[in-house]
Formats: sequence, C-alpha cells, structure tokens
Amino acid sequence: MLNFVRRSVTALMKHHEFYLSMMIVLMMMALTMTSEDFFTLGNLFDMSISSAILGIMACGLFVVLIAGGIDISFPATAAIAQYVMASYVLNLGGNFMVAFAIATVVGILLGMINAILVYKLKVPAIIITISTLNLFFGLLIYTSNGEWLYGFPDWFMDGIELFTFTGHDGYDYGLSLPILTLIVMVFVTSFLMNKTRLGRQIYAVGGNADAASRIGINLFGIHLFVYGYMGALAGIASVVQTQITQSVAPNSLMGFELTVLAAVVLGGTSMTGGKGTLLGVILGVVLLAIVKNGLTILGVPSYWHTVVTGFIIVCSISMTAINEKKQAVQGA
Repeated sequence: MLNFVRRSVTALMKHHEFYLSMMIVLMMMALTMTSEDFFTLGNLFDMSISSAILGIMACGLFVVLIAGGIDISFPATAAIAQYVMASYVLNLGGNFMVAFAIATVVGILLGMINAILVYKLKVPAIIITISTLNLFFGLLIYTSNGEWLYGFPDWFMDGIELFTFTGHDGYDYGLSLPILTLIVMVFVTSFLMNKTRLGRQIYAVGGNADAASRIGINLFGIHLFVYGYMGALAGIASVVQTQITQSVAPNSLMGFELTVLAAVVLGGTSMTGGKGTLLGVILGVVLLAIVKNGLTILGVPSYWHTVVTGFIIVCSISMTAINEKKQAVQGA
C-alpha cells in the first residue's frame, strides 16, 4: 500500500497541473488567513463571474497554441463582434441566441482573416496578429467614432440565472449567464481536443507540421479552424462582457491579451505547439483569478496587477522550457 501511494505521488509530481493545484491551495489558505472577506460565498461567486471572460478566451487561445500558432488580435476581434451585436440588439431587439450567433459569426470571419494571412504569407503568426489587432481596432474606432453603446433591453440586462438560492448573507446566488457560458465552452473545447479526430490533428500539426502534412492532414484547413475557433470564442466572450457591464466601450477589451496568454502559458501549454492540457489552462485561469482577487482584497494598487501578471508569464515560460529540456534529455 505504501509503495502504491509513493508511486502515485511520484506520478502526480511529473505533471505541471499538480504544482498548479498546490499553488492554488496554498494561495487560498494564505488569503483565507489574511482576510476574512476572501473565502465567502459572495466573493467566490464574484470571482467566478469576473474570470468567466478570461476562461472563455483562454479556451480559444489554447486551441491556437496547440496547433503551433498564436493570436494576439482577439481583443479587437471581440470588440468588433461586441459592437456589431450590440448595435443589432439596440436597434432590432432579439434574444440571447441571436446575440451569441451574431457575435460568433463576426468573430469567425475575423479569425479566418488571420488564418489566411498567416498561412498564405508565411509570416510568423505573432507579427500578423499584432498587425490585425491594430487594423481591426483602428477600423472599429473609425466607424464607431469611439461612441459608447448602452440602454439595452430588459431581457439582456437581466441575463439568465439557473438554480438560484439565497445565501446566509441574504443575497441571491445561482448559475448566471457568464458562469453557464464558461461551463459550456470548457465542455465543448474539452470534447473537441480530447474526443475528436480533429483535436488529434490539431495536436499533430502543432507537434510537427511537416509530418502532419505528409500523412494527409490539411494544414490550411486546420489554420482556418483554430483561428476561426479563437474568433468564435472571442465573440462569445464579448456578449458575456457586455451583459456584465451593461454597456459597450470600443476599447474595453484592449490589453486583455496579456492576461489570457498568461493563463494559457501558466497552465503549461507550450508556445511551440503540440503540448498542453485544457485542465492546466483552467487551473491557470483559477490561479490568475485568485491572484487578482487577492491583490484587490489586500488593497494593492491596480498597476501592480499588471506587474504580477508579467512576472507570472516569465516564470511560466521558464518552467515550461526547463521541463521540455528535461524531457528531451531523458528521451535522448
């Protein structure tokens, strides 16, 4: 029995997710002892809602990184999808199905523009997507004149909430639209990457694109799908963000790419493609959400949040690179 436990612990320690889980537990314990406001039902629900957008976009970026690409333009993609969706809802009405459908289609189209440029021009994806980030955002500001949109109908402002209950603090809680959307997107992405042939092909392309091409995998098709998927999830996240804030500002999501990239890389996804798990990404999202929430509760100035996020990215990339080198040495 002792040997079995020892082998199990040794096996767990080989996984990046184990260390992330330990960090999350230790950080939650520290914040619980430091502040009585952290481990409360209200704060945990608020943290879940505020991190839903991060989690949804992280699922999309995870798929792109696994395929060996990268997308920096998704905040601008989300902003355009958000503005188009909001304009339609404010002028013509509709429901959440319509809102999600419009934002998703716009996101897919913009994502596919990235895919075509990356594949056809053979330019590094980070260069292309930084360019389209500025291009998309500039066009949005030009066409919208930077105007805010607000005054949404009651059905949009009220949102959706299931399994509601009243907590000991007297407030009502339940599975709101942001949390429900995050759960659905995590399930869809998990099914895609772990249970489908397409998911295996995405991993294969990220691992070795030349070898994947030789066995008949359509590289252009994979590019169209992964960047389109990122665009779709950016559009979906934009609807969630609009419902949370009850307004649309053209620049509200700009700069969010750093935080999303931090969550995915922190989860152990390789920047070179082919390696990573969705579980690691979700743990990365949880850890960043706890860090941000903890800094806020402790009264740390907001500019330090960006410093901490950047530090986490550096540490995560370093840890991932070290692990890959160790695995390469062991494999040799």
